[in-house]
Amino acid sequence: MTDKNLAQILGTRYPIIQGAMANISDGRFAAAASNAGALGVIASGAMTPDELAESIKLARSLTDQPFGVNIMLKSPYAAQMADVVADSRVPFVTTGAGSPGAYVERWKQAGITVFPVVSSTALARRMVSCGVDGVIAEGTESGGHVGEMATMALVPQVADAVEVPVVAAGGIASGRQMVAALALGACGVQLGTCLLVSEECPVHDNYKQALLAASDSDTVVTGRFSGSPVRQLKNHMARAYLKDEKSGQTRDELGHYMIGAMRRAVREGDVRDGSVLTGQVAGMLHDIKPLSKILEQLYQETLDAYGALTGRLAGIYGRPAVEAAAQVNEVR
Repeated sequence: MTDKNLAQILGTRYPIIQGAMANISDGRFAAAASNAGALGVIASGAMTPDELAESIKLARSLTDQPFGVNIMLKSPYAAQMADVVADSRVPFVTTGAGSPGAYVERWKQAGITVFPVVSSTALARRMVSCGVDGVIAEGTESGGHVGEMATMALVPQVADAVEVPVVAAGGIASGRQMVAALALGACGVQLGTCLLVSEECPVHDNYKQALLAASDSDTVVTGRFSGSPVRQLKNHMARAYLKDEKSGQTRDELGHYMIGAMRRAVREGDVRDGSVLTGQVAGMLHDIKPLSKILEQLYQETLDAYGALTGRLAGIYGRPAVEAAAQVNEVR
């Protein structure tokens, strides 16, 4: 655990990382998130090394704020992506689907801050042993590839297990949830789903409208039996996938469902047979707004939720309400 909040670590306005979303988080979107006060992150998962280099150049042309890159380490281009990041001296790197141990030393020499995504305390400890600067503890409430542990259980255990900063991710779309994440031991949060309905997000409008229409129980995890769990909107494709998965079809036999499915949803707006990746907070999304408004509202909600919480605690434990109000002013 650390006394610093994520904004101090990253040099951003808010203690918020924009989660990397493959096929969505390009250089333009990452720059927009950084300009709005978060740390924008380019998702390299669907890119070639040359495309990543161009995306980094684009981001640099659109913002003078810090931004980062996410590298999926199972990618056949992972080593080349790592070189691109080091050569470009991107301020921040997140990683997933593997260990960044082979690249950390070079990244650190280039002045890059490294925060891998983890889904367990064992993985967090292993990442710290590689020399990373912090970890992102992502609960199963998140969209896309998920683990088993929920954010509420995962974050405090990771925070207790390691001595580096911990960022909470998964199921966060309001100030109340952000205060909860901080109370669990996180120094900040990573957001994904709630930024999908921003004006700047490049997904098709059908995708955004599908999220706005979603309720609290409209996501499902496919791939649990085949070893590749993915949280997405419960649409026609997802239901068909689950039916065949439960009947015993193998991962290879199920592969036809996912070929091009993300692109169909993101680019073509096919929300029936495309893969609409989203977290469980989709039911909390109500309108499309600029990134700056989403982040400003979240920050204000966080202050309000903190003030309300300290007020309740003052009533429970007899602390003067004026003292609780003073603490809110300190946060401001």
